Amino acid sequence: MNLLLAQTASEPMGGLAGWAVSLMDALGGPGAAIIVGLDNLFPPIPSELVLPLAGFSASQGTFTLVEALVWTTFGSVAGAIIVYYLGLLLGRDRTRRWMAKIPLVKESDFDKTEAWFQKHGTKAVFFGRMVPIFRSLISLPAGIERMPFWRFLALTTLGSLIWNTVFVLAGYGLGESWHLVEEYAGFFQYFVIAAVAIALTLFVVNRLREKDRTNA
Repeated sequence: MNLLLAQTASEPMGGLAGWAVSLMDALGGPGAAIIVGLDNLFPPIPSELVLPLAGFSASQGTFTLVEALVWTTFGSVAGAIIVYYLGLLLGRDRTRRWMAKIPLVKESDFDKTEAWFQKHGTKAVFFGRMVPIFRSLISLPAGIERMPFWRFLALTTLGSLIWNTVFVLAGYGLGESWHLVEEYAGFFQYFVIAAVAIALTLFVVNRLREKDRTNA
């Protein structure tokens, strides 16, 4: 890959975008796969940034649109498999003990979460691949609960392919304005972060009230 992305961008790229461009310049499709795979291990690396970049690169003929989709999906699945096996190595009993040591968290909280995952795990893994933050984390409980690997692989591949296709095609269609995709996707990510923050706040408040009633 030539320095086409950096040369045709309307503004100089720095930070994560600049690093992503440099890696894709050096490695092409495999570079995109590495960055998207790291999104599973380090959520601060947003796939919403890399995927439109890959689409823009395809629109410039650096590699084909099919190659962009294949490499980014391969990276997504590879990263998810690593997290899945981390959960598998961590195991249910060890996770349950560790959760019980977290302030305000009870072992019963783990049991409820486990029961929910056993009932809705298939949908959680599939749709979780299309939700910011959760897409990087959902593979962990799948491993902890020992979801059959073939099922996990199929759900992760399909969910990742859908998510990647939307963003890669958007970058492909927008061309030099590919960065608009990441900007609009950021609003969705902020919404998810806000929802998580509210849920955690409500959990802490309810648990403190339970503690006060018990003490009383």
